[in-house]
Order: sequence, then structure tokens, then C-alpha cells
Amino acid sequence: MTEASVGQTSDRIAVNARRAEKRREVSRAVRDVRERLTSTTGTSHAFDYEITLSYARNRLSAALPIPILVVLVGVLAGFVADPRFVLAWAAAVCTAHLLVVTTCRRFLDAGDAVREVAPFRRRVVLLEAGYGLAWALLLLVSGPLSAPLQSLEFATVLIVVAASSMLASNILPAVAASALPVAIGGAIHLALAREVTSYILAACTIGALVFFYLLAQRLGEATLATIGFRAEKDALIAELEQANAISDESRRRAEEANLAKSKFLATMSHELRTPLNAILGFSEIIKGEVFGPIGNANYKDYVTDIHSSGQHLLNLINEILDLSRIEAGKYKLNEEAVRLADVVDDCHHLMVLRAKGKDIKMTAQVEPNLPKLWADERATRQIVLNLLSNAVKFTQPGGEIAIKLGWTAGGGQYVAVRDNGPGIPDNEIPIVLSAFGQGSVAVKSAEQGTGLGLNIVQAIVAMHGGTFTLNSKLREGTEVVVTFPRSRVMEAMPPITEERGRRRSG
Repeated sequence: MTEASVGQTSDRIAVNARRAEKRREVSRAVRDVRERLTSTTGTSHAFDYEITLSYARNRLSAALPIPILVVLVGVLAGFVADPRFVLAWAAAVCTAHLLVVTTCRRFLDAGDAVREVAPFRRRVVLLEAGYGLAWALLLLVSGPLSAPLQSLEFATVLIVVAASSMLASNILPAVAASALPVAIGGAIHLALAREVTSYILAACTIGALVFFYLLAQRLGEATLATIGFRAEKDALIAELEQANAISDESRRRAEEANLAKSKFLATMSHELRTPLNAILGFSEIIKGEVFGPIGNANYKDYVTDIHSSGQHLLNLINEILDLSRIEAGKYKLNEEAVRLADVVDDCHHLMVLRAKGKDIKMTAQVEPNLPKLWADERATRQIVLNLLSNAVKFTQPGGEIAIKLGWTAGGGQYVAVRDNGPGIPDNEIPIVLSAFGQGSVAVKSAEQGTGLGLNIVQAIVAMHGGTFTLNSKLREGTEVVVTFPRSRVMEAMPPITEERGRRRSG
């Protein structure tokens, strides 16, 4: 795959990602609005159950600690109040607490069978109000308190309000219903002492109520945000699974299409090459007048056109098949020791006649004593021929083409083909390097090709572990440099002398 095709693929992926993100945002906005319209709390309808479920779990977690607190407060209150009243008060608080816990347990046991949470919310708000009134009952009927008992009462109110706010933070009306009676009752009872300290404690009680209510509100918002993030994560996981399934299906279809393409090309290769070989063979016989002269000169011209057209079509089929094998990963390198200088020399001799026909000067500069490469000779020959044929094709009459072969800075070898043709605009280089891509010069040229030559060269060079570089300036010319890595260069082994040979034999 070329850099241009990689760039186009990455652009398409980026565009598809932006479109998918926009679709997700729109669907998310529509879903949120729909759920808020169907919700009774103003939040997402899907979150109402989660928030209520969290409240029920928090309330159940305090099933045992609350009775312990009631026992401790009752023991202390027994020293300043009638023990019978204290027992009645403790029974009332525990009963209210038990009703709340039982209601929450039923809600949890119902599970997904709960369709609407609004009735449960109304029920627990009433129960929480009864629970708060039960706590306030002890404070309102107690007599005047001394300074130490005032501090004890303030601490008790503070603990009850804090516990109620934390346990019911996911349902703010339940927080107000349970904490408000205790805080107001405690503030009134403290203020009845008519002392500066009691007034301060009463004010602190009201301040604590406001503080814990705001804190419960923040905790509720944090819980809601956590549930939202979890839902977003689940939605993203579902989207990823769906995208993965679509990707697997697309890959399967692409593999089937690629297999069908390979079968088609294999079949068409045989079906096209058989008649093409006949056309080329018979046209060459007629053109050479093997069985006698052709009476009309126009027929000879027509035969020449038929032969050249058939040769062009055969080259096109060969290039398409080569590209198909490369893309399918079935292009195998027959590696052997290759002298790159000999390959360049042969290709230079093949193309020099064609260059002279267009009045183009072609020169070759080869560094001496270059070692052999471990490469595919047919592939390297195809690389050099494609580069030279492109240079000849797009260089105007009177132009020059220079071939250079030598060492790279890293110890490898390079082949460079430079011409002084029209050049390629910068914005057309990615097009020229892509499969079937042709620049504006190629479109205007009378010698149009398939646009596969450079693409095949890049693929073959990459298979050898080399690099392909194209540098071009408009109206100045083009230079293509192909390098082979140092690992491909075969270093000569030192000769074995007679003395070393005798030493080994001895």
C-alpha cells in the first residue's frame, strides 16, 4: 500500500469517525430529552430506578447501626426523663426505622419488575417524615436542660441530621422529611433554655441542617453523574461491539470480494492471453512478410498497429496481474545473487534505442566494483525498466535522461533515474504514486499508460526492504531514487590460500 493510499484511507477513517461521533451526539441528545420528558424527577428516566436503588441500598446498610444509636441515646436520656417515656420513644423510632427498611427491602426484592419508582419515592418520603418526627418527639417533651446536657443534645441532633442526610442523599425530599423535624425540634428545645450558649447552639443546629442538606444535594449529583458515566460506558461498549461485528462482516465480504477478484483475474488471464498470443504471433508473421510480400502498404501499417496494440494490452494484463498478486500477498521473490550493474546496463541498452527515436540523450553512470545484491533479478529488472520507460515517455524530444548507480551512505546501493521533462506538480505527486493514478501531464501525453508502473515499483522495493523516493519540480524535471538496504549487499569472502588449505587438511 502506497503512502498516498494510506493517506486517503486515514482521511476516510477520520471523516467516518467524525460522522459517527456526530450521530452519537444527536442520538444521545434525543434520548436525553425523551427520557427527561417521561421522568418524574427531571433526570433521565433510566436513571430514576438507579438512583432509587442506590437510596434503598444505603438505607439497608444502616439497618443495624440506627437501633444501636437509639439505644445509646435512650440510655443517656433515661437519666433526665421518664424511663417509660424513653422506652415508648425508642419503640416509636425503631418502628419507623423498621418500616423504612422493610419498604426498601421489598423494593430491592422486586428488582426489574418495578415499572415506576414514583409511588415508592412518595412512600419513603412519608416514612422518613415519620422517622424524623419520632426522633424530634424526645427533644420536644424533655424539660429544660443544663449546659452539659445542651451540648449532648446538640451532638445527638447533629449525628441524626448527618446520618439522615447521608443515607437519603439520593432522594432530597426524603432528606428534608427526616432531617427537618429533628433539626427544628432541637433548635426550639435549645432556644427554650434562654441562655446565650443555648441560642448559639440553636443557630448552629439550623446552620448544620442547611450544610448537610447542601452536602446531600452534592452527593446526589455525584451519584447521578457516576450513573451517567457508567451508562455512557455501557453505551460505548455496545457501540464498540456493534462496530466490531460490522467490521468483521465487512472484512469477510472484502475477503470474499478479493477471492472473487483473484479468481476472475486468473480466469481472464488465461482467456485473454491465449487470443493475444495468437494476435501477436500472426501479426508479427504478417509484419515480417514471412510468407510473401504484402501487396498494399496500408495493410502493413495496420498490422504494425495491431501488433503494437496487442503488445500494449498484454503489458497491461501483466501489470494488473502483478499488482493483484502483490496486494494479495502472493507475489514471491525468487532471491539470488544479482549484479545490479548488469541489470542497469541491460535495461539501458533496451531503452536507448527508444530514447534515440525521440531524440533523447540517455547516459549511465555506474560506480565500479559494486558487489552483488541478494534480490530477485526479474523484479529488479522490472524496477529499472519501469523507471526508464516513464522517463522516456514524459521527456520531450531533445531532453536528457541520466541513470546513476552507486553506494548509499548507509552501505546499501541505489539506482537513480533523472530527466529534465515537464515535472510533476506537488499536489499531483500522491495521485501519480497511487494505483491507476495519472497526472495532468500523462493525461495530455499521447503515450498514456496504465498508471501502475510506479505503484508496482514501490511495492517491489518495499518487499526488498528498500526505499522509494520521488522528487520533482514543475518545468525542471523528475528524479526517482530506489535504494536497497545494506543487508541485501553481499560482501565478498576473503580468498582461501594454499597455505591455509594445507593447514586445514593437516
